[in-house]
Amino acid sequence: MALNIVLIEPEIPQNTGNIVRTSAALGATLHLVHPLGYSLDEKHLKRAGLDYWPKLNLVEWPDAASFFRAKEGEELYYFTTKAPRSYAQVHYPDEVYLVFGKESAGLDEAILAAHPDRCLRIPMREAIRSLNLSNSVAIAAYEWERQRTFEGLVETGALHHLTYKEIS
Repeated sequence: MALNIVLIEPEIPQNTGNIVRTSAALGATLHLVHPLGYSLDEKHLKRAGLDYWPKLNLVEWPDAASFFRAKEGEELYYFTTKAPRSYAQVHYPDEVYLVFGKESAGLDEAILAAHPDRCLRIPMREAIRSLNLSNSVAIAAYEWERQRTFEGLVETGALHHLTYKEIS
């Protein structure tokens, strides 16, 4: 089983830092597709990712064309506010790529048009433009995990006997 989170040209370092934490917590591979709107050395990115960087499986791609060429035939799902189907209406395969676009523009329309059956949305009120990228990634990634009954993850109930001092 493999969860892959793909960020196409992310722009905000703090969002990516939060996604680093989510990816590390789930054991997901994070794919960063260049160009990035920041340097991987940026302090806001490092601060948001905290000490999770060494626990992260990170793959970088020079551009979107390289990523899509390499992953042709793989199970890719594209997250967009323009999709008619909810992320919760899909039974995800064991190996999946959850693909997210840049904060300012989302995914390229050509990608969405080429894969309408793989475009998914996260429901929200009509007057709201979109959710924060790191929140969207967490929602989608945890749905994949939920469908696998959080196999291999420690659930909160398993920690209830520990004191705060022991887990901090």
